[in-house]
Amino acid sequence: MEEKKIGVITHYFGHISVGIIKLDAPLKVGDEIHIKGAHDDITQSVDSIQIEHESVESAGKGEEVGIKVVGKVHPHDEVYLVVD
Repeated sequence: MEEKKIGVITHYFGHISVGIIKLDAPLKVGDEIHIKGAHDDITQSVDSIQIEHESVESAGKGEEVGIKVVGKVHPHDEVYLVVD
């Protein structure tokens, strides 16, 4: 299983389990991602993406997106796209 870094977590909203990712590469609904940091190691599928509270199917480099995360994440955690 190969992984490609696509961004970094900038914020985490615990009350709604949403992580904000600053993207270095495109991300789309259905992608599998791996979030890795000093305290975190989460692999999950992207079920939805939001930009400014609007649902989108995909987002590109330079955008900040919100996604539901299955566990707690922290700022500076790195986000990788899992490629088969």
